[in-house]
Amino acid sequence: MKIFQLLYKDKNTQARIGILKTAHSEIETPVFMPVGTSANVKGMRSKDLEEIGYSLILSNTYHLYLRPGHSTIKKLGGLHKFMGWRNSILTDSGGFQVFSLRNMNHLNDDGVLFKSPIDGSKHFFTPELSMEIQEALGSDIAMAFDECTPVHADKAYVTESIQRTYKWAIRCLKSHSRSDQLLFGIAQGGLYEDLRIKSAQDIVKLGFDGYAVGGLSIGEAREETLRMLEATISEFPEDKPRYFMGVGTPDLILESVERGVDMFDSVFPTRVARHGVALTYEGKMNLRAAKYKEDPNPIDPNCSCYVCKNHSRAYINHLFSRREMLGQILLTYHNLHYMYNFMSKLRESIKSGNFIEFKEKFMFTFKNKEKVREV
Repeated sequence: MKIFQLLYKDKNTQARIGILKTAHSEIETPVFMPVGTSANVKGMRSKDLEEIGYSLILSNTYHLYLRPGHSTIKKLGGLHKFMGWRNSILTDSGGFQVFSLRNMNHLNDDGVLFKSPIDGSKHFFTPELSMEIQEALGSDIAMAFDECTPVHADKAYVTESIQRTYKWAIRCLKSHSRSDQLLFGIAQGGLYEDLRIKSAQDIVKLGFDGYAVGGLSIGEAREETLRMLEATISEFPEDKPRYFMGVGTPDLILESVERGVDMFDSVFPTRVARHGVALTYEGKMNLRAAKYKEDPNPIDPNCSCYVCKNHSRAYINHLFSRREMLGQILLTYHNLHYMYNFMSKLRESIKSGNFIEFKEKFMFTFKNKEKVREV
């Protein structure tokens, strides 16, 4: 089965549309994946995600390994059955979470010894264990175990690190055995263009089902993000899906799609929702602000989601002022509907040959309308 089919390509950029086929669904790309860290997207039922239209979400290997444990989920029928989700799931490798706890781990070429932030117990994460966990979870797409280096690591360390990621990628391929689960490789390289290129070339030679850009958008300047992205993705084959890990702001998605990226994930839309921030085509809106206390309008008059059809800005403002969880739930629904609709419009602009116009209009509006504190 051909897992990825390229359907359209923009004449003026690298933007493209494809179909990604997994064991549970077919996904039109470019696609945004909501993050369901602990087998749930915070504030959303599986039914809600399906109602919006999502067919691919992300869950976290590291967190599910710690609680409730991959063996428990396997006994209960796998991750799909465990969380009541009928469509596709991508699981990350656990690498980013392990390496984000640098003060609690010890790294060597075999793997990473870390302390659980839950109870202080010690665990040794290896490429083989990452594959074991992801196969037990039964996700549609698994990610190879990699090292995510600190954003300003020196070149000598990053050179050593990409070699470790390459060796771990080989071990992941050798230990991965599920034929119904795709396996993606991850290219690293810090902020060094030559190392980005080398890492991407090395990973591509191994023959994964798809390829990801890792270790970016973690604190570096935007110009550096895009420069490193271009260096990495230029080495990825055209006939395989390309995934930019941890990216979910609409402006960076547009910049990345222009450069040929197909897949994205981020907690951005759900996290800002829990802080009272709504995403709209007129910019970000802080619904905790006093000026919305008596505003009878929907969050976005042009939005067709359940929340905008049934509730006012004043009601959302009231819920947050009283610290009612429903406020977070409703804004999460709206923001994920917004992201789904945004990606649909983005794909349509590529099909119609108007991607650049769509991008320029969106960027002007999104950056010049109401600005709120990023949280």
